[in-house]
Amino acid sequence: MELDSLYQEVILEHYKRPLNKALSANPLVQVHHINTSCGDEITLNLDMDGEVIKSITWDGVGCSISQASTSVVSDLLSGKTSSEAMALIEEFQVMLQSKGSDLGNEDNLGDGVAFAGVAKFPARVKCALLGWMASKDAISQAVAKINGLSSEEKR
Repeated sequence: MELDSLYQEVILEHYKRPLNKALSANPLVQVHHINTSCGDEITLNLDMDGEVIKSITWDGVGCSISQASTSVVSDLLSGKTSSEAMALIEEFQVMLQSKGSDLGNEDNLGDGVAFAGVAKFPARVKCALLGWMASKDAISQAVAKINGLSSEEKR
């Protein structure tokens, strides 16, 4: 089986059976992102325990790439610290913006490397990045919120 075919199967599996696709109640942070070029939408809830991501849950509509990619990121970042998560998001973004020259590191990105081929199709890069950018936004907001609470508690 060719690698491209295997990656297509990984993307289809995440699309058909998405991980964490059910919004949790009372999240620390909720964000809503839209890909204006195609209309894909993601609402993402994030919960943290200190600096560690406890859970990322989401709901959304869109193409198989955006939905599968959000499934992957929601699973990959759970249990990571905010700084580890931001580094993984950056690594994924670099891979997708490489126009196919960066195949990604499976040890770091897990199923995320299945989206390396998307980099060859600029119109689809935003689809694959949607859930990752929503996660980045949610983590940034959560860290700011946690740090703000910590500052207030010190007073």
